[in-house]
Amino acid sequence: MRSEAEGAVPEEKEPVDSDEETADDSEDDGKKKKKQGSFWKELPVLIVVAVVLALVIKAFAVQAFYIPSGSMENTLQVGDRVLVNKIVYHTRDIARGDVIVFNGLDSWDPEVQVEEPGNPVSKVLRAIGTAFGVAPNEKDYIKRVIGIPGDRVKCCDAQGRVTVNGVPLDESSYLYTDPITHEKNKPSNDPFDVTVKPGQLWVMGDHRELSYDSRSHRGDPGGGTIPIDRVIGRAFVIVWPLDRIGTLPIPDAFERIALQKTAAAALPATPYALGVICTLPLAYFRYRRRWKTT
Repeated sequence: MRSEAEGAVPEEKEPVDSDEETADDSEDDGKKKKKQGSFWKELPVLIVVAVVLALVIKAFAVQAFYIPSGSMENTLQVGDRVLVNKIVYHTRDIARGDVIVFNGLDSWDPEVQVEEPGNPVSKVLRAIGTAFGVAPNEKDYIKRVIGIPGDRVKCCDAQGRVTVNGVPLDESSYLYTDPITHEKNKPSNDPFDVTVKPGQLWVMGDHRELSYDSRSHRGDPGGGTIPIDRVIGRAFVIVWPLDRIGTLPIPDAFERIALQKTAAAALPATPYALGVICTLPLAYFRYRRRWKTT
């Protein structure tokens, strides 16, 4: 007979984690905790690096600006954020129709009075907000260039338009239009006639009835114009709010002035060019006649 011991089925033993596997798990947990700890230690450094990079870019290339007033409506609305190219005028001259940001310190009074922060923390936060274009800066203005050095800017002609070097501006594409009455601003309620001096610019806001621009500063030393060396850069795109993202191109009205000036510059040479062209056939036939007789 088979003994009970011989017929018994051996019981399955439950798997037991080895000391080695337990040690591996403990090591993985330690690594995870170490990684989490190092991330929080590195985070302040990453923030500082990001801020420094942003400030470097702001100082030399592109800067964000907050729009605090309605002087450029409908082109720019209160609360818009725009990016300003600070390099462009190192590669080309300022053009009529450009929307520019400039510093009005010691020359123009601020359009918007911003209350000075009362404590050091508020001052730091305000400075950071200004640097990133989320807070207004009462010393900076944004306007459209109407006249560049040498231009004669006048208002108004018989049709009530602003003229530049005698060429009327069709400003219908950007002058402020009331959203309720759909009435458009006049180019100017006040007449003026100025010749822009070297190194200066004549600037105006698109919301002519609200803008405190060159027209309002004609009693100042510059006669209302602003120094070119105070220009920070050209506003080229709206980046906030999202439903208003778009570029800020030069209106077609200013292209006509540029073409007119080019044509006027070429006009004095036209009679001489025609004279040369007309004498060429005569010179050719005289040359052929002499050649045949010889």
